[in-house]
Amino acid sequence: MEGHVVITGATGVIGSELAHQLIAEGEKVVVFSRSSETASSKVPGAAAYAAWNYNTTQGAWTEYISGAKAIVHLAGKPLLEGRWTEEHKVECYNSRVVGTKNLVTAIKAAEIKPGVFLSASAVGYYGAFESCNDTDDLDESAAAGDDFLAKICIDWEKAASNISDTVRLVLLRTGIVLSTRGGMLQQMLLPFNLFLGGPVGSGDQCIAWIHVDDEVAIIRKAMEDASYNGPVNLVGPRSVSMRTFAETLGTVLSRPSLLQVPKFALQILMGEGAEYATKGQKVSPSFLHDHGYRFAHPSLQEALADLIEHNK
Repeated sequence: MEGHVVITGATGVIGSELAHQLIAEGEKVVVFSRSSETASSKVPGAAAYAAWNYNTTQGAWTEYISGAKAIVHLAGKPLLEGRWTEEHKVECYNSRVVGTKNLVTAIKAAEIKPGVFLSASAVGYYGAFESCNDTDDLDESAAAGDDFLAKICIDWEKAASNISDTVRLVLLRTGIVLSTRGGMLQQMLLPFNLFLGGPVGSGDQCIAWIHVDDEVAIIRKAMEDASYNGPVNLVGPRSVSMRTFAETLGTVLSRPSLLQVPKFALQILMGEGAEYATKGQKVSPSFLHDHGYRFAHPSLQEALADLIEHNK
């Protein structure tokens, strides 16, 4: 097979939307997943489904690396779903860093190198901050942070950067992807619909958000446009405080945003993970601005309204 697109993490919110779009347009998509059966039910119509998990170094999946038009690597254990234990932290780290190292090894060994390797990262690269006022806008040149999530992102990107110079590399530093089908927005909808919604934590932390449609559009642009190279912040035009985010969501749903979720409640549920659920980053999409990308959903209120109206 040649000219195909390999996707890891294709059953997640971003990966599934990307795969559905490409398949609908006649692209040959190969899904790497722990369970081919689950993947085929969630992402029907792919050209192939290959058994893959992050700690595998060999297997039939390696055959699909050679000749691929693009490798889109989105796989990683969800960070903020459930209580943090040492086991959870190790799994979050390894599922990203070890998985990327193994993919890079396979790419280096491929007879026909892929056209581009798009490897997920996150705005956690820059560290986590209590307030939007703690930093200026963080563009792709900003310094890395020194907390646990920053370490994951730093090592994740280093693993991807070990790829041969013959393969174009794009590091997708993604913010909070808004979708009603998963992530932060999905978790906030239930309490708001029950008139129990409000900001999480102090409300001062910055939310670097992006509509799922723009997330996927940027990934697709990066697949095709050779000028996309290195780190790219996948965030909307303007970060907002959690308080503003909650108030805007309340406005869209015609619900109040009054009941703040205190940090100590999250600490009971999430342990150490509460530190990151109540912090954020003020991030600027400088690369995208410089390359003329036009956001389909630049306004938070319009983005939330579109997502909720169309159940995206």
